[in-house]
Amino acid sequence: MRQRFSDFDMGLLMTLDAMLKDKNVTHAASRLNITQSALSARLTRLRQLLNDPLFIPATSGRGMIATPHAAALEPELARLLQRFDDFANTAHLFDPATSKRIFRIAATDNPAAILAPDLIPLFQARAPQARIAFTLPNKPRIAEHLENGDVDLFVGAAEDAAPDLIGQTLFQEEFVTAQRKGHPRGLKPVSLDEFCEAEHLLVSTSGGHFSGMIDGALAEMGRERRVSVSIQSYALAPLVLSNTNCICTLPRRFLQRFEDTLDLFAAPLPLAVFSVNIFWHPRMRTDPAHKWLRKVVADAAKVATR
Repeated sequence: MRQRFSDFDMGLLMTLDAMLKDKNVTHAASRLNITQSALSARLTRLRQLLNDPLFIPATSGRGMIATPHAAALEPELARLLQRFDDFANTAHLFDPATSKRIFRIAATDNPAAILAPDLIPLFQARAPQARIAFTLPNKPRIAEHLENGDVDLFVGAAEDAAPDLIGQTLFQEEFVTAQRKGHPRGLKPVSLDEFCEAEHLLVSTSGGHFSGMIDGALAEMGRERRVSVSIQSYALAPLVLSNTNCICTLPRRFLQRFEDTLDLFAAPLPLAVFSVNIFWHPRMRTDPAHKWLRKVVADAAKVATR
């Protein structure tokens, strides 16, 4: 009678494998970390299912000898157990050196501009065949996109993340004011009066606005500034600053990359520091590839803070 797959379990298959390797009940039981009586019970069940004694005592009285049926099963059993092992470990194996996986990080222009320049070369060095994409987040649906795997990580502020996401703070960031080298106002610290009288460049990520967080802080002090240029991309800011007399107040780690063309100063008004955080869905907590990505991002953040 042909046996069904469901008649066998891993315990029986491992028992047959151990007996084929050791040809000894005591040694096989030790290999499986079970009692000899438990192994004998499994061996009895195997004999019933396979309709064969499988192992008989050696004439020397030492150990067991496999029957032709048991010996014929050995190579196929080895392949079957290897396939089981591959199946069980498929989701737990990740080799960055050979992986061709695509990782997607949702980040607005501000944190992407700070993090990406350090993250991308580190990512490419550790996973040369993998690919990484930075996308703009749909904040109201970011938890859904993380849950569905549309993106792997979200970089943003704590208030932008759903409460059921897992988060990690990468670093704290502060704002500084930048001007081009050779700016006519010189290299003295920026006073509040100078700050308010200067022509300002504003990065409006939503596009076209001429006021933002700094204008709100100034208003609380009863002051205002003149924003004469509004752009939508952080990447354009250093180019505009280096070719105009505008000044601009942006995150320090972003502006520090352009100190060959820009001079940086402390902003002359109190501006709160902000956190750069990453968020991910709980279902990815133990995924090896995702854990690797989070480690690379954290390492890149350490580079950014130096």
